[in-house]
Amino acid sequence: MLQFHSNGKLLLTGEYYVLEGAKALAIPTKLGQSLEVSHSPIEGNETPILKWKSYDVEGNVWLNANFHVSDFNILSSTGDGTERLQQILQQVRKQNPNFLQNRQHTHVKTQLQFARNWGLGSSSTLISNIAQWAEIDAFELLENTFGGSGYDIACAQSDQAILYQKKPQLQSQKIDFHPPFHDQLYFVHLNKKQNSRDAIRHFYEQEATPRQKNIEVMNGITEDMLKTKHLFDFEIFLQMHEQIIAKSLQLKMVKDLYFADYWGVVKSLGAWGGDFVLATSRLSEEKTLTYFQQKGFETILKWEEMVF
Repeated sequence: MLQFHSNGKLLLTGEYYVLEGAKALAIPTKLGQSLEVSHSPIEGNETPILKWKSYDVEGNVWLNANFHVSDFNILSSTGDGTERLQQILQQVRKQNPNFLQNRQHTHVKTQLQFARNWGLGSSSTLISNIAQWAEIDAFELLENTFGGSGYDIACAQSDQAILYQKKPQLQSQKIDFHPPFHDQLYFVHLNKKQNSRDAIRHFYEQEATPRQKNIEVMNGITEDMLKTKHLFDFEIFLQMHEQIIAKSLQLKMVKDLYFADYWGVVKSLGAWGGDFVLATSRLSEEKTLTYFQQKGFETILKWEEMVF
């Protein structure tokens, strides 16, 4: 049996602008996705089959599909995402023509460690795991299937925070990022799953955005966030970053929408409008958790629960 694992991801700075060359601060999460591969012999004139099962964090099968190994045509399927998986497998074959050319039945099991609607990278961890299995370039596989900046692939394959830049050439630098005030940082799930492709499309529709100037400012914010030792300064940088993105997207900041009476700073992460936000707090853990729970947000993770 072959076993692979990839980490989830969170984008702390550079959302949207990472596509245009901004430096992005991203962190891999403790929770990720595993992939197991085994084989069984074929009998007689049987056609080799790829039998795929994907399990959610609660152990339920959310995708059960069988494919012809020769061309990855779908034989049977229950659950959503089969056509997308087919697209991935066919692209893998293009990158590695020898992939699954061994005249055996292949059995694949994937296991998520986080809820599918959390936005921590169910797609990127899958791409990363499949690329490891097929011994191909995961960034190329992503580009030819889901698209995007690739920071999530870099996180999937890293065991510490990264400073990521897509342009002018792809750079992913591992960095030591463990703020001394990390116990005052919380991740709150908005339970409003956001489609990253739709969010990116909206970003590019805002043609008046002075992108290059914003990239320079955001790069400075990211560098300052890496250096600061004080929560007060960190909050100022978070707020500055939120204001830039809000103006670029012509959207309200998440704090104004849901947490106007909150005492700390709340910053959107990744695609605005859903998934997790980062919240700072100088008050006790009990008071902080109670505030968000009373607002109806039950999924709240502390820094050490989420981050490597």
